[in-house]
Amino acid sequence: MRQIFFDTETTGLSPDTGDRLVEIGCVEMVSRRLTGRNLHLYLNPERKNSEDALRIHGLTDDFLAGQPRFAEVVDELLAFLDGAEVVIHNAAFDVGFLDAELKRLGRPPFARHVGRITDTLAMAREMFPGKSNSLDALCRRLEVDNSSRTLHGALLDAGLLAEVYIHMTRGQDSLVIEADGAASGDAQVALAAVDFSSLSLPVLAASDGEAEAHDRLLADLDKASGGKTVWRRLAASAPVAPAAAPADPVMA
Repeated sequence: MRQIFFDTETTGLSPDTGDRLVEIGCVEMVSRRLTGRNLHLYLNPERKNSEDALRIHGLTDDFLAGQPRFAEVVDELLAFLDGAEVVIHNAAFDVGFLDAELKRLGRPPFARHVGRITDTLAMAREMFPGKSNSLDALCRRLEVDNSSRTLHGALLDAGLLAEVYIHMTRGQDSLVIEADGAASGDAQVALAAVDFSSLSLPVLAASDGEAEAHDRLLADLDKASGGKTVWRRLAASAPVAPAAAPADPVMA
């Protein structure tokens, strides 16, 4: 299964008021393993950042002015995402911006270009109801190291999201963990046959004192149970061996 962990940065909070994408980060995972194949794009939004957005991602208007426009990278982006499950934290936010960008170009909505969209915020709210479920909060709760996250960055956040997702879904595919830490649903363990016939196992007999102590313990247990101990019932129900028949007289 091919998954793309996806994050964006924007000029503001609402595409409906003209805010645009400024950064896109994609991290690929196949069969729950990161492949090292990523896509990272900076974009010229053709408008200024809001002050709040600039404080969050730190991408200045001057820097972004020299980057390609969304229309110039859209084919590369959609080819990278084609057919994959796209995993996004708070998917409605990112998909809203992507749909607005695609609509400007006369393209179908984002969901039509990918296999499916999974929202980890919805997953987290189900797993941790009533708690903070921001990406930072999940990193702390699930012990994912986000110490390098001083500013929001789309590629960095997509990588953190991949780690958070693995922690959130641990054990869903299998309870078997291989030696290298990978989960395997059909793992089989081959056990070599061992010949025990050559082994000589020592038998340690109880000493007289140990045997007497054992008998006293059994007697105490029998007394405490009112004579209902298992060994008493087994002894009472054991068949009695028949007496040996007398030998025939020897005739002279």
